[in-house]
Amino acid sequence: MRPRHLSIALAVWLAACASLYARDAKAQTLTAEQARDHVGETANVCGRVASVHYADKIRGRPTFLNLGRPYPHEIFTAVIWGTDRAKFGEPEKLYHHRRICVKGFISVYRSQPDMTVRTPSQITAK
Repeated sequence: MRPRHLSIALAVWLAACASLYARDAKAQTLTAEQARDHVGETANVCGRVASVHYADKIRGRPTFLNLGRPYPHEIFTAVIWGTDRAKFGEPEKLYHHRRICVKGFISVYRSQPDMTVRTPSQITAK
């Protein structure tokens, strides 16, 4: 590849990376109810933690922070997997009945929007 073509390719790549970074930095804030309409996006999802469940007997040992309404009628769920749980202390005591915002990628599991939380910095308690 010629040096000029390499420079152009590098400039295009840097512009694409900057665009992705800017989009993530400006992640919108959503309610738990709005998250359903934003699956596949990175956002801050905020709501009251209505129930928390540490499923220590199932594979992956997840902790579920259910926003809006308690399980099984939850509106949005933040999931902390067992491999990351120690970073959070006791999330069932720390977050239960508190209003939180969770930042990350919104996905869907069994028709319900959710988000995997890997670090405490993804959760802001209000």
